Amino acid sequence: MGKERNRLAFEVSPYLLQHKDNPVDWRPWGEEAFRAAKREDKPVFLSIGYSTCHWCHVMARESFEDEEVARLLNANFVCIKVDREERPDLDAIYMEVCQMMTGGGGWPLNLILTPDKKPFFAATYIPKESRGGRIGMLDLVPRIGQLWRSQREELLSSAEEIVAAIKKPPSEIPGMSLDESAIKSAYQSLVARFDPANGGFGGAPKFPSPTTFLFLLRHWKRTGEPGGRQMTEITLNAMRRGGIFDQVGYGFHRYSTDAGWLLPHFEKMLYDQAMIALACLEAHQATGDARYGRIASEVFAYVLRDLRSPEGGFCSAEDADSEGEEGKFYLWTEEEIRAVLDEEEADLVVSAFGVGREGNYREEATGRFTGKNVLHMKRPIEEVAKELGVGESRLKERIEAARKRLFSAREERVRPKKDDKILTDWNGLMIASLAKGARVLGEEELEEAASGAADFILERMRDDKGRLLHRYREGTAGILGNLDDSAFLIWGLVELYEAGFEVRYLRAAQDLCRDMVIRFLDEEGGGFYFTPVDGEELILRRKEGHDGAHPSGNAVAVFDLLRLSRMTGDPKLEEIASKTFEAFAARARAVPQAHLHLLSALDLALGPASEVVIAGPRDSPDTKKMLEALRSNFLPRTAVLLRPPGEEVEIAGIAEFTEEMEMAEGKATAYVCSGCVCQRPTTDPAEMLERLDPSAK
Repeated sequence: MGKERNRLAFEVSPYLLQHKDNPVDWRPWGEEAFRAAKREDKPVFLSIGYSTCHWCHVMARESFEDEEVARLLNANFVCIKVDREERPDLDAIYMEVCQMMTGGGGWPLNLILTPDKKPFFAATYIPKESRGGRIGMLDLVPRIGQLWRSQREELLSSAEEIVAAIKKPPSEIPGMSLDESAIKSAYQSLVARFDPANGGFGGAPKFPSPTTFLFLLRHWKRTGEPGGRQMTEITLNAMRRGGIFDQVGYGFHRYSTDAGWLLPHFEKMLYDQAMIALACLEAHQATGDARYGRIASEVFAYVLRDLRSPEGGFCSAEDADSEGEEGKFYLWTEEEIRAVLDEEEADLVVSAFGVGREGNYREEATGRFTGKNVLHMKRPIEEVAKELGVGESRLKERIEAARKRLFSAREERVRPKKDDKILTDWNGLMIASLAKGARVLGEEELEEAASGAADFILERMRDDKGRLLHRYREGTAGILGNLDDSAFLIWGLVELYEAGFEVRYLRAAQDLCRDMVIRFLDEEGGGFYFTPVDGEELILRRKEGHDGAHPSGNAVAVFDLLRLSRMTGDPKLEEIASKTFEAFAARARAVPQAHLHLLSALDLALGPASEVVIAGPRDSPDTKKMLEALRSNFLPRTAVLLRPPGEEVEIAGIAEFTEEMEMAEGKATAYVCSGCVCQRPTTDPAEMLERLDPSAK
C-alpha cells in the first residue's frame, strides 16, 4: 500500500508517522475521530506511545503491522494514535486511569474508550497472542467487541465510575501549610531508600531522578548535614561510571534495568540530559570538585553535537533501537574493540571498561549472554591507574585517545532514529541547564547555544496572537502550550538572564509569567492547571504537584514566581506562590519524596534568601571578579542582577529598586539584601560573599 494507508500520513509527529503505513486504520486524536466512533457505533481503541519507546516498537511489529490484528481492530474500533510527547495532557489523564485500574503504568499505553472519551479498559504492552497469563490482541479485541454489542450498559456504567473516580479531588486539610518539617521528612525518606553500595534509591529498575540531587544539595546547604551531599556524590559518580552513561559518545540513557547502573534501556531523552547536567553543575559548585563540571560538559558535548537542530532548538530524543535491535548501536564485542584499537589500547579498554568475551549484555527474551558488552568503568579511574602502575592523568589521556577512535568507528554504524520535534518545555529545561553551565563553567559557547534556542522559541513557536506553542517540526509550530511549556521556559530565561544579563530575557520571562498566571492559575484553590482555561475540553483538567521524569510544572512555576518576585520587586508573585504551596501541602506531606522539587522551592521560600545587584560594566575586570565569586559558590537562594552604569538603564524598567544603585569610587559595587534588609554596599568580593554566606569561599 502507499504512504497514505491511514490518516497518520498527514501528521507531523515522528511517532505518528512511524505508524502511517500500518494496516490499522489509525486516526489522530481529534473530534473527527470521535464523531466517527459515534457514527459507526464503535468504541475507541486509544494507543499512546512515543518514538523512542522500545516496547512501543515491539508491539507495533507484533500487532499493529500484522494484517490479522489490524483486521480485528478496524472491524471493532475506531483506532486513535497519540504521541505522548505532543499531548502530555492526554497521556497524564489516561495514565492515571491505567494506574488506577491496573496498579501499574508505562508505555505503550492502550485504552478502550466510549465515543465520549470515557475509558473502561486499560493496559500497557499487549502481545499479539495470549501467553503467560497475559491476554493477547487476537483474543482481547473480539472479546471487547462482543461485550460492546451484548453488555454495553455495563461497560458504559464502568466508564462513568472510572471517570468519577479520577475526578474525585484529593483530600485536602484546610489551613495546612508546608514548613521545614516537610523538608526533613522528605530527606529521611530518601535516607531510608538510599542504596549505599550502588548509589541511587531503591532497587531495579533505577532512574536518574536528578530532582532528587537538587533537593539533597539544598538540604545539605540548609542544615549542614553531610548526608545529602554524600548521597549525591556517590550516585553521580556511580552513574558516570555505569552503562547508563554512554562511555563512547557521552550523554545518559533513560534508565538502568539493574540496581548497579550497568544495563540501560538505551533511549536518550533531552530532558534527562538537561536535568542531570543541572545536578552536576550544582554538585560542582557545592563540592568544588571539577569532576562534576566535567560530567556536565560531556553531556553538553553530546547535546550540542547530536540533538541541536539547524534552527537552534533541541530535538527531543534518540531511539533505543537501530536495525530492529535495542542497543545495537552502543554494544561492543571484544573482537570489535580489538579490530579498532591496537593491542595495548584494546587491552586497556577491555580491562578498564569491563569487556568480556561472553559479554555482559543479556538477551531480554532468553536471559542468555550475547557476547556483546555495555561499556562501563567497573572501578574508579584512580583504582585502575594504581593497578596498572600509571599516573591518573596519563591513564585519562590514553583512555580518551581510545574513546575517540571507538567513537569514529561507531559513527560508521547505523544510528538510532532521532525524534527531531522541538518541544518548548524540554527546550526550556535545556536552556536553563546550558545557561547555568555557561555561568558555572565560564563557557561562552553554552550561553550562545542557550540564547539560540531561546530566540528560536520566542520567535518561531508562538501563534499569531503571540501565545506559546508546544511543538515545532519541519517548519510548523502547533499545539497550544501547556503549563510546563510556560514554567520551564521561564526557568530557562531567568537562568539565561543571570548568565549574560541581557535584560530582554528577563523581560520575556516576566511577560510569560504574567500570561501563565492568567491562563493556568486556579484562583479559588491555588496552584496551576496543566491545560489553559480555554484549552480542549477533556474528561479532567489536571492540577498536579508531584514530580515525574522531570520536575512538576507547579513546582517549577513556584520557583519562577519566587525568583521573579525577588528580581523585580513584585510581591504579588510571592502571594501566588504561597497559595500554590497551600494547594499541595496535604499531598506533599503525605508523600514528600514525590514532591521534591516543590520542597526545593520551599527551601527558597523559607529563606534566608538574598538579592545581589552588581553595579558596574559587565565586562570590567572588577565586575567579573564579583560575578566569579558568586558563580563559584553554591548559593541556591540568591538572585543576581547587573546594574550597568548610566542614568537610564533597561534593568531599572523591570527592577525599579536598582535605579539608584551606582558604582562606589568608580569600582564595581555589590548591593546585598537579605530577608527584606539591605546592607551597605561593598566593592570587596570577599565581603560580599561573607554577607551572603559565611561558609562561602
